Amino acid sequence: MFSKKSMLLASALALSSAAVPLAAAERIEVGVRPAYLISQMKDGPLKDRLAACAGQEPRRTMLSIAHRGAPLMFPEHTEESYSAGLLMGAGVMECDVTFTADKELVCRHAQNDLHTTTNILATELGAKCTTPFAPATDGGKAAVECRTSDITLAEFQTLNGKMDAGDSSATTIEGYMNATANWRTDLYATRGTLMTHKDSIALFKAHGAKFTPELKSPSVEMPFDGFTQEDYAQKMIDEYKGAGVPASDVFAQSFNLDDVLYWIKAEPEFGANAVFLVERDDSFDEQKAETWKEKFADLKAHGVNYLAPSMNMLLTDANGVIEASEYAKAAKAAGLTLITWTIERSGPLASGGGWYFQSVKDAGLTDGDYFTAIDVLAREVGVVGIFSDWPATVTYYASCMDTM
Repeated sequence: MFSKKSMLLASALALSSAAVPLAAAERIEVGVRPAYLISQMKDGPLKDRLAACAGQEPRRTMLSIAHRGAPLMFPEHTEESYSAGLLMGAGVMECDVTFTADKELVCRHAQNDLHTTTNILATELGAKCTTPFAPATDGGKAAVECRTSDITLAEFQTLNGKMDAGDSSATTIEGYMNATANWRTDLYATRGTLMTHKDSIALFKAHGAKFTPELKSPSVEMPFDGFTQEDYAQKMIDEYKGAGVPASDVFAQSFNLDDVLYWIKAEPEFGANAVFLVERDDSFDEQKAETWKEKFADLKAHGVNYLAPSMNMLLTDANGVIEASEYAKAAKAAGLTLITWTIERSGPLASGGGWYFQSVKDAGLTDGDYFTAIDVLAREVGVVGIFSDWPATVTYYASCMDTM
């Protein structure tokens, strides 16, 4: 169970002087990053509008979705990361849901990421991993894979979270674990408290936030010891029902359309808010509407209301200007409610912005274009939620623009 101390964690970190005059555990702080990003923007009406909001009273907003908490600086899916995301005003919080050997639900981005997101390799539990660590040799890569299903819940709860990274060229466990990207930080990674799914529900509920759990694809073959995919999907919903959370506050996600269709059929109240996640791949061509447009009508016919494409599917470069893509316009016209992912996940935009900004990488990006992208997504695309690795940025925008 989360502690009162960690509920106040971000206060102790002094993220900002722009705190609202509420109880310490409930105030919203956006810190210095929004001001920095505004300073990097090209001159224009948007920059002027955002700059004029300096000193505003930030508010919790549904537009701001905490992607794994606040993993730009905190170990993802930990109590500390979630507490920071809540303090930054995220109105929707994400627990990526996986399961342990005893079929208990926990918050991890993938069932097989314990070797990059926790200290398991530095503990005796490393011997239980599906593939225990083997060092890189003769120019080859280190081999390792540690799954939540390799250990029990009690064992899982003995681990510490760390910044998600692993050095595949490492010849030692210490070297493998010491691999945080240089645009992130280990400053707050000395202790990352892992969370069960139930823990996350209690924490988010205590702060009045809504929930967007993602049912992750299992790394093991299903059924797992009699645990079917439908059992897994149902157990996740049952934990909200058991906690007395109304279906209207839960936006269950999956990249597996069958999971979404299961919720629509078996739990129609929860299914009404179920989110189908889609990811840009090499086959995606914005100019070939015939390859994707008909899918929107099919989704609606099956009862899908929410679609969450990766950000690079919703934005396009129009002669150096970031605009809504044709894909985004068609999805909206089909009556689908849009959510997108993920702002502030791929480092400085001056270097191109990485995978998430690949559709606009030639638009002469600066760090200030995080706000440009948010503005296009909110006003032109009409998304109702934006996942971010640093929720304060979206919170600042939404509070300034009164987009709650």
